[in-house]
Amino acid sequence: MEDDAPVIYGLEFQARAVTAQTAETDAIRFLVGTQSLKFDNQIHIIDFDDENNIINKNVLLHQAGEIWHIGASPADKAVLTTCYNKTSDSRVVSCAAVWRMPTDWETGSHESPDDSAHNPQALELLCHLDDSAHGNTACVLWEPMGDGKRVISLADNHALLWDLQESSTQATVSSTATLEGKGQLKFTSGKWSPHHNCSQLATANDTAIRGWDLRTMSQIYCIENAHGQLVRDLDFNPNRQYYLASCGDDCKVKFWDVRNVQEPVKTLEEHSHWVWSVRYNHSHDQLVLTASSDSRLILSNMVSISSEPFGHLVDDEELSDGEDNHQEDKGKEPLKDSVVSTYEEHEDSVYAAEWSSADPWLFASLSYDGRLVINRVPRALKYRILL
Repeated sequence: MEDDAPVIYGLEFQARAVTAQTAETDAIRFLVGTQSLKFDNQIHIIDFDDENNIINKNVLLHQAGEIWHIGASPADKAVLTTCYNKTSDSRVVSCAAVWRMPTDWETGSHESPDDSAHNPQALELLCHLDDSAHGNTACVLWEPMGDGKRVISLADNHALLWDLQESSTQATVSSTATLEGKGQLKFTSGKWSPHHNCSQLATANDTAIRGWDLRTMSQIYCIENAHGQLVRDLDFNPNRQYYLASCGDDCKVKFWDVRNVQEPVKTLEEHSHWVWSVRYNHSHDQLVLTASSDSRLILSNMVSISSEPFGHLVDDEELSDGEDNHQEDKGKEPLKDSVVSTYEEHEDSVYAAEWSSADPWLFASLSYDGRLVINRVPRALKYRILL
């Protein structure tokens, strides 16, 4: 059973930000933001044609500055957010904004694919998410599965919940939470939980992970030394509401049950340098992608802590309540966790990896030298999960 070869796309600039186009569930599409100090930065819209195994691209200009983070609206394909650096009064400031792609970026682009690269159109600015009182913005998070009207920005030690109005052309802060403590505390990343009616947020600062209730903007849990060094990224298990994955500069990936934060449920130590990104598969939560500055991308099968530890769906109550376990599972051991594949197509730090929102078996990874690689879950594993 031959697996398809990876498909590689090279940007001419360095890059570290990629997202799947969340609202697009038919076409396989990723958005990549560049980091160039000398030239206008760009957003590359990467369409993957999986029948022919080829990439089609469109390029849009992002003249505001080099892009550090990019997020796609869950409701409107044409709307996205970026966090970018700009220089003002010889100081570098991190800003955030909501943008709309030009209406005709899709039409006619595939007849002459080079046109968009030579005369790219610019993104249309909808509104800034800048609150100069609250410092530099590290990332912007869209409400999962929402109507595209609520975002959270993490700026220095503040989490700001914004309401987007008038087709995203106005943004107002509806509530804020502040990180209290000694020294200059700063959020490095965060994730909006898709569970509990989207009322919870997890954030990382230094070596700690914190949970927040967005209704009261108060802290609900804290994992003090979650990692030995800086925590780089977080992701929630899409199927098990209390499970959270984290990764960091101690080269580890850890899995937590936020009801008991004394110890991680599981720890992975497969990478040999900082781990920048961790992502659960949106449908099959045993599949976990991690990207690291050891230039590798690792796909792990974390089946023992997934919603299908015996190869079929088991809900949380069943797992915690031994009495009610199905008869046939009595004698069964959970399946073993394993590294499925290590992908070594990159030659530079891999800063981001994302699953496609249209095809659950396909993912993209991005390294700093501007190389985007599209890969698939090995067929043998895919069929083992499905059959």
